[in-house]
Amino acid sequence: MITVEEALAACLALVRPLEVERVALADAGGRVLAEDAVARRDQPPFAASAMDGYAILQEDRVAGRSLRVVGEAPAGRAWAGRLGPGEALRIFTGAPVPEGADCVVIQEDVSRAGDVVTLGAQLDGASNIRPAGGDFRLGARLAAPRRMSPADVALCAAMNLPGLVVRRRPEVAVIATGDELVSPGEAPRADQIVASNSYGVKVLVEAEGGRARLLPIARDRRESLEQVLKLAEGADLVVTIGGASVGDHDLVGAVAGGMGLERAFYKVAMRPGKPLMAGRLGDAVLLGLPGNPVSSLVCAEIFLVPMLRVLLGLPGGPRVRRMGVLACDLPENGPREHYMRATLTSGGDMPRLLPHDSQDSSLLTVLAHAGALVVRPVHDGPRAAGDVVEYLPLGADFT
Repeated sequence: MITVEEALAACLALVRPLEVERVALADAGGRVLAEDAVARRDQPPFAASAMDGYAILQEDRVAGRSLRVVGEAPAGRAWAGRLGPGEALRIFTGAPVPEGADCVVIQEDVSRAGDVVTLGAQLDGASNIRPAGGDFRLGARLAAPRRMSPADVALCAAMNLPGLVVRRRPEVAVIATGDELVSPGEAPRADQIVASNSYGVKVLVEAEGGRARLLPIARDRRESLEQVLKLAEGADLVVTIGGASVGDHDLVGAVAGGMGLERAFYKVAMRPGKPLMAGRLGDAVLLGLPGNPVSSLVCAEIFLVPMLRVLLGLPGGPRVRRMGVLACDLPENGPREHYMRATLTSGGDMPRLLPHDSQDSSLLTVLAHAGALVVRPVHDGPRAAGDVVEYLPLGADFT
């Protein structure tokens, strides 16, 4: 067996960033920017009013002074004249500030009668003007690589960019294996179970920006597995689930080997997830996940997600670990790195972690209710409540 660190390094060595493509800006959300986005204009492109009020000259900003209103400037329609002493222009948020004006008095600080406004006794001291280029200038860059957030897409729209160059989405073929499996909604026999792992892996792949194809369940026969593996043609990643252990019906390694698999490793010193393997199969990379539900999904989080991020052109490497405080005592850990499902609650300077009593790798309910994986190093000594430990967040906070 190799360590988790060695296995991850081997997995990452198998993948390279995919080619790029141009997409419409409206389709860029969640995609990974592959080339810097460069602004085509200043924002704002003119000095703009930050408030509804009256544009005036600074010299006229005197409490009690009356000024003549000479026009109006709503957003999207500039006033063409030049403002002079003793004059005021009715102006609205976002409208261009006219020539000559150097401040805006908010409407709450004036009173108006006809075409005359009188400044109040308590004037806001701000200029209430957004300077031209105050947000960004022509040529400003949004640096690649980055996963495009809603704010990023809005920024690129303000930069006047109709499209962006992004990394192609990884194509991932997901194959569940085993005679014991049926698809959700089917009627399993008394000796069968419903396939679950592949659906969790599909969601994980798509959350990371890939495209997942759920292929038919491969049965415990060489010809069935060969046929389903051939259906994965064109995928960047082939993810098999189950069939990678040492039993008589665990065929993935043997069948894939007969189809040209160049295996990088097999078996990792981790819990859950020992029977993990990876290698290159033709033009694709194959990742063989364990069959137990929790083992499969934990290994997908630790190995598959970093591989997808490399394919998308994002920095490679292990998932970032955080620090938390144990809420109970734990015995000494054994010879495999242990990823313990735990509840995660706030408290004090660091989150509080309570590992679940049962860590059986078949219990999806425990994983579904866990907020974190407490990471126990190999042969980690006994731990007491209050000790600081490393953990990986799960769910929406898993970054």
